[in-house]
Amino acid sequence: MSGEGGDERDPGGEAMLRLLLSQRAHRELLPDPVPEDAIERLLLAATHAPSAEDRQPWAFVVVRDAATRAAIGEIAAGAWRSGAREHARARLGDRLFADVDRWATGGLARAPVVIVVCGDRSRSDPRSLAASVYPAAQNLCLAAHALGLGSLFSTLATASPDLSRRLGLPDHVVPMVVVPVGLPARRLAPPRRAPVASRAWRDRWGDPW
Repeated sequence: MSGEGGDERDPGGEAMLRLLLSQRAHRELLPDPVPEDAIERLLLAATHAPSAEDRQPWAFVVVRDAATRAAIGEIAAGAWRSGAREHARARLGDRLFADVDRWATGGLARAPVVIVVCGDRSRSDPRSLAASVYPAAQNLCLAAHALGLGSLFSTLATASPDLSRRLGLPDHVVPMVVVPVGLPARRLAPPRRAPVASRAWRDRWGDPW
């Protein structure tokens, strides 16, 4: 954006764009503890996501307890072994499949913090719950990246009723995203993406961008 007295780009906007273009899913996290104030900032960012009718139907369970993290990891591993693994094998390249396989069968449980992002059905029309909760989870991941933390967005464990039972969720609250958080074990290059021109059209489908 231009300032009133010139055409210089907004440095804050450029920094935000760099953040968006460099976010990655981190499947290897160090066991080092994450400070309480950092978690608070992640949650604050998550709660500033847009939501349908401004209902803000999100809820967060921040899991540090080792036994509970291990249980969530086993729930995810069970879902992976029961069908997701073979589905992914046919769709992912060998290197990415190996990374996901290691994460699903142990890496998740080793994260020092696991944040389960939930939807409160008493606060939202069920048809718009995901459209409200998923942006909150993405805000959380972006905030983690901004603070030098690694994270990823996973729904692997959320379909199992065992996750709700383990967390003691009431019937009107459903787990929707599992976000492990911690210091990245290694630095990752920016993600590779298809060119915008291959995914965008001007005014109507078929008219090149």
